[in-house]
Amino acid sequence: MHSTNQVIKFVLIMTTLVALTLAGLFTFLKPVHEANEALYNKKAILSAVATKLDTPLSEMSGEQIEDLFKTSIDQKVVNQRGEEMSEADVVAAGYKGGKAEHVKIRKEKKKSDADRLLPFYTYTNAKGEKSYIVSIVGNGLWDEIWGNIALEADGSTIAGVAFDHQGETPGLGAEIKDNTSWKNQFSGKELYAANGDFKSIAVVKGGSKGGPHEVDGISGATITADGVAEMMDRGMSYYQPYFQKIKK
Repeated sequence: MHSTNQVIKFVLIMTTLVALTLAGLFTFLKPVHEANEALYNKKAILSAVATKLDTPLSEMSGEQIEDLFKTSIDQKVVNQRGEEMSEADVVAAGYKGGKAEHVKIRKEKKKSDADRLLPFYTYTNAKGEKSYIVSIVGNGLWDEIWGNIALEADGSTIAGVAFDHQGETPGLGAEIKDNTSWKNQFSGKELYAANGDFKSIAVVKGGSKGGPHEVDGISGATITADGVAEMMDRGMSYYQPYFQKIKK
């Protein structure tokens, strides 16, 4: 029969061993996790210009995605005044590496609007044609939603979108990520009205009329769809001062 002290000693030893093992695994696997996260982020950014890629992302290896991102993407970090931030400024904001790909938009969402850092990417294809990609974040029904929006070289026409979410309902709000046909509606839509005013894109419950500034909603997911519309309006407006500069 073991004494109480022996049992307590055994439990403490086992608890310590398990804690040390888990800490060791976390330390050992952290670089792998960070590399996978970085690759996932690059793939998400490139997904916004999927229709412009020579090879579908689904057919690319991780190495090919990394190479495409390195050779075809120019990245900057800007603020809402339309100013480009230096790598030193980005590092000072807490992002080791100092590039747009290192900025976590969900972390930036917790800051005041004026203090947010905004990732900005320029994709150039083999023909020298440019597309701009920006990252936005908002709220869905249950948690955060976010996306990468690609614009044609005019800075107004949407070339493609890629959305993601934290916990929207499968088959309903999760369609913002999973439903390719729904996302394809955004291509060709316009962010600016004919008079040059920023207009954004409305997600219309019950079906759009095909106008240049609206897409159909998602059946059964009105709140998520409203979240996408709000995210587009607010998130894209943050970038307007910088777009006005580069379009001059």
